[in-house]
Amino acid sequence: QVQLVESGGGLVQPGGSLRLSCAASGSIFSIDTMGWYRQAPEKQRELVATITGGGRTNSSDSVKGRFTISRDNTKNTVDLQMNALKPEDTAVYYCNGRIASYNDYIWRDYWGQGTRVTVSS
Repeated sequence: QVQLVESGGGLVQPGGSLRLSCAASGSIFSIDTMGWYRQAPEKQRELVATITGGGRTNSSDSVKGRFTISRDNTKNTVDLQMNALKPEDTAVYYCNGRIASYNDYIWRDYWGQGTRVTVSS
C-alpha cells in the first residue's frame, strides 16, 4: 500500500507565501516523477509543477517565477514553495507521484487527498 499525504495549506493574503509538503509512504520500491496539481472550484484539475527523480522541473506558465518545486529522494517528499500568491491561486492542491511498489513493481500514479489553499484579503 502506498500513500501520499499533503500538508501546509491554509488561508493567506494576496502577496503572501505558503509551503506545501507531501510525503510518500508505504511499500515503495521506486519513485519517478512527483508533482503538484490543483483544482479550483468549477474547473478541471491542472498541472502546477513536476520534478523528476533527477531534479528536472517543469511548471505551468501561471506559476513560473513564483512557485518552486523541490524534493528529497531520501525522504520521499516533495515540496511546493509558493510566493507572491494571487487570488487565482485559490484551489485544492494535490500531490502526485509515479510510484512502483514492492507488491508488483508496476508503475502507477498515486494521489494525495488534497490540501486547500485560499488566497484572500
